[in-house]
Amino acid sequence: MPSPTKKTPTTKMKRSATAFRAAAALGAAAALLVALGGCGRTDTTAPSSVRTADVRARFGPVDCREAKCVALTFDAGPSEHSARLLDILKEEQVPATFFLMGRKHVDRYPALVRRMADEGHELANHTWTHRRLTDLAPEEIREELTRTDDAIERLTGRRPTLMRPPQGRTDATVHEICRELGLAEILWSVTAKDYATTDSDLITRRVLTQVSRDGIILLHDLYDGTVPAVPGIIDALKKRGYVFVTVPQLLAPGKAEPGKVYR
Repeated sequence: MPSPTKKTPTTKMKRSATAFRAAAALGAAAALLVALGGCGRTDTTAPSSVRTADVRARFGPVDCREAKCVALTFDAGPSEHSARLLDILKEEQVPATFFLMGRKHVDRYPALVRRMADEGHELANHTWTHRRLTDLAPEEIREELTRTDDAIERLTGRRPTLMRPPQGRTDATVHEICRELGLAEILWSVTAKDYATTDSDLITRRVLTQVSRDGIILLHDLYDGTVPAVPGIIDALKKRGYVFVTVPQLLAPGKAEPGKVYR
């Protein structure tokens, strides 16, 4: 048992989540502009426009040209809540796309990263320290992305092909560096703003109000209210006829192109 003065991993993660929540709150006003509309003048590509007309979907039996597909995505993990989330996804047979953060997440929970990969989820890049890429010099952007890619590849044997810029902030420099690194940028069409609430019912309602076919749902598995909301979100969307897929499955048989932005 740890001594009274020693911080437990749970305490550290709660403090990390608190700091992350504070940073997110500071950028909430700007992020809200991004949430449903992309990144200002940034051109984005819809999943439906990526699919070709004559080729069957390459990812299993789901063809999103015919099925009503939706993608669950989770940012800034793994965290202390991720094991429970993976249990839920496994029980519901729902694949997800995890945009993983490096420092204090990938490096703290390597077993969870491996489990995500082993259970068929898509692992993607959410930078090493969650700094806004549009505020950084080019070499700093490369460091944020390359270090996270390297860490995920060491653990899983597979290098990410997708990334999500913190707060959705991106620009021409980010696009060019992502192109060089083989990364496509994935934004979202649905946000629960779960960084601002622990109310799981509210998170569920926000998702269900916004979702539509080909939706990309943004959630964060490090916040206390998010994972408890996931079963209700899955159940309600299944009842509405949605099929859950990863982001690559959502685009199939097309493929995300490095340096381009998808929403």
